Amino acid sequence: MSSEVQGILILIAAGEFSLGILGNSFIGLVNCVDWIKHKKIASIDLILTSLAISRISLLCIILLDCNILVLYPDVYTGGKQMRIIDYFWTLTNHLSVWFATCLSIFYFLKIANFFHPFFLWMKWRLESAIPRILLGCLVFSVFISLPVINSLDDDFRHCVKMKLKTNISRRCRVHKAQHASIKIRLNLLTLFPFSVSLISFLLLILSLFRHTRRMQLRAPGSRDPSTEAHVRAMKAVISFLLLFIAYYLAYLVATSSYFMPETELAVIVGELIALICPSSHSLFLILENKKLRQASLRVLWKVKYILRRRNC
Repeated sequence: MSSEVQGILILIAAGEFSLGILGNSFIGLVNCVDWIKHKKIASIDLILTSLAISRISLLCIILLDCNILVLYPDVYTGGKQMRIIDYFWTLTNHLSVWFATCLSIFYFLKIANFFHPFFLWMKWRLESAIPRILLGCLVFSVFISLPVINSLDDDFRHCVKMKLKTNISRRCRVHKAQHASIKIRLNLLTLFPFSVSLISFLLLILSLFRHTRRMQLRAPGSRDPSTEAHVRAMKAVISFLLLFIAYYLAYLVATSSYFMPETELAVIVGELIALICPSSHSLFLILENKKLRQASLRVLWKVKYILRRRNC
């Protein structure tokens, strides 16, 4: 890979990383300041803060892996570094998806209008259950990521060294394919929380349709706060669903390096696409959350005021 291409790829990765760090750090900072000020934190703020922390960790892991592939490919010959990065990538990936799913469920239970006893029971139990659900997601993600560490044996590390020197033998391809298949199977588990988010989105559409029909019968042409809340929640959920699809496809591209030789460029491009999801989703969350949106406007106004004073 030429130095010019390397420079461009690193520049793009740094830009995506900076955008994601700023957005997610802003979410975490605003909610933590509000937590300290009021001595308590709302369930939605706790979910958003947990999601922001997991996204920051995921961004750091992806950027680190991308830079090592471009600048220091020999680092992976030790095997230990690959083991650590693969584990934390799988861990933060699961945490990010599960926390985003918790956010989708929260929007659904808080905003949707259904009268089924089970739905009403979940809605009643939601506030008290959120901390335990988030802790359960953390424990599950830690446990489910452990097989990635065990899949990297001495034969696999020997194959990594051979990739840098000669063509990959049949035995090495088998070991690499086994490791890749474990990673893919583990990340296929994220399709379950994705399906839950999709179901929440479809039920929100159904709830909005029923609510809109009732409102048209009572006051044709009016648009009440409940309708606005439905629309905002649906925007937040659909943005996650679309970005998750792009992220997962990018992850499959990155994992293809275990099956085919000379795929360094494809891996890096896949990781650049993967950076888009944790980076841009935070912006959607800021725009769709009233407190975060108002805080961002205050920050922008202060920055504009400072720049204006400096120009004067």
